[in-house]
Amino acid sequence: MAISVDTFFLNPDAQGTLQAQIQEMIAEGILSGRFRVGEKLPSSRKLALHLGISRITVTMAYTELLANDYLTSRGRSGYYVSQTAPVPPSYTPPVQSEDAVDWGHMLVRSFTGGDTPKKAPDWRSYKYPFIYGQADPALFDHANWRLCALRALGQKDFAALTDDYFDQDDPLLIEYIARHTLPRRGVIARPEQILITLGAQNALWMAGQLLLNRGRKATIEDPTYYTMRDQLHHVGCQIDYIPVDRDGLPPQEIAEDTDVIFCTPSHQAPTTATMPMPRRKELLQRARDIDAVIVEDDYEFEMSFLGAPSPALKSLDTDGRVIYIGSFSKSLFPGLRLGYMVGSEAFIRQARALRAKVLRHPPGHIQRTVAYFLSLGHYDAQIRRTAKVLHDRRSVIEEAVNLHNLSISGVGVYGGSSLWMHAPEGTDMAQVAQDLKPDSVIIEPGAPFFSAGNRQHNFYRLGYSSISASRITPGLALLAKALKQA
Repeated sequence: MAISVDTFFLNPDAQGTLQAQIQEMIAEGILSGRFRVGEKLPSSRKLALHLGISRITVTMAYTELLANDYLTSRGRSGYYVSQTAPVPPSYTPPVQSEDAVDWGHMLVRSFTGGDTPKKAPDWRSYKYPFIYGQADPALFDHANWRLCALRALGQKDFAALTDDYFDQDDPLLIEYIARHTLPRRGVIARPEQILITLGAQNALWMAGQLLLNRGRKATIEDPTYYTMRDQLHHVGCQIDYIPVDRDGLPPQEIAEDTDVIFCTPSHQAPTTATMPMPRRKELLQRARDIDAVIVEDDYEFEMSFLGAPSPALKSLDTDGRVIYIGSFSKSLFPGLRLGYMVGSEAFIRQARALRAKVLRHPPGHIQRTVAYFLSLGHYDAQIRRTAKVLHDRRSVIEEAVNLHNLSISGVGVYGGSSLWMHAPEGTDMAQVAQDLKPDSVIIEPGAPFFSAGNRQHNFYRLGYSSISASRITPGLALLAKALKQA
């Protein structure tokens, strides 16, 4: 690899001769790790022309660095960073200056802090990763995904790869969602009512931005998806937290002055409770009575391996008050960051304009790749394969839970990829989770899912999408042991 000549600059305030400055510049680049072993330096002619100095000055600097074993010469090929140069293992840019800006005063909003948990970046190195929402590489169709990605790179799809859609989306992907994905949930929508998003989280953010402000009220489930809760806090609206029961969100608890209701009827996040049909109809009627809009997050509906899922809330909507959100990030892989939003055309028109102002549109190549993966049948095949494996893992994890006398608090009626658990009262699952890490076990403490006024520390979530069936039982044995010692 060649080091670009554009990375070299002479400091007008530097001391010493030009030759010494060049030597120091190159030595610093090597010692900091910015220049690595085997990388080729610019020719003396190019560097001299770039810096506006004589070539002999550069040649003399290179010769001195060669003598000190920072550089090596390869005949007519040029100068390279020496194999024996003192290069550190990684590059850490040196501090050039101190901030003179008081960022605590300058920033008008803070998006860090709080108790939003972070997934361990090294979770794959753990032997027993009971972590939710991550992909198992053994289940993914790598070969056909690669073929679809290559096809999307072809000349035929050059426009889809390179064009600026501005506020539009890949028509092939929109067509597939309209003709195949949504009808499976009982939802009928025209292309003008569908918007591609950067995952469900992006869709939830746009819904909050468009529907809520400081004068409006949102009702959300408790416990709930904590990132969505944090998004609403930044909107500044009033928030009502409604505790869920075994059937999800109870409609009769929703206040009359509610403007927007956020819910997860198919798999309540995180308890996995499935809202039965009578309650879904009751929720829609409550929304009509108080003239509220419902935002339905229908994540993980594809993982209904225990039975056919109930129709989406949106499919029962006769007056356009439900905004439906789906995502391919759970069914394919979370790094995909691709979802979709379905709603009345007037709402989608504004969501499309908001998206265009913030990020234009999701990358065209990703949209076209997904469109091919869906339309060629690879997606359905993967869903069937994944559902079968998750069904087997579900059986194993339920047997292991019973074997070790662990307590399930929430079980999805139709499937899913996690169990919502509770430990004895007074147990701090955040501490238990820390204690389990040396045993190579990861679990998710449940406290962050609850509102601040209803914080419960003895709940936790066990995901089984990323752990093989053979490791579930020994992993839960370590969990049971830790709970006894807590």
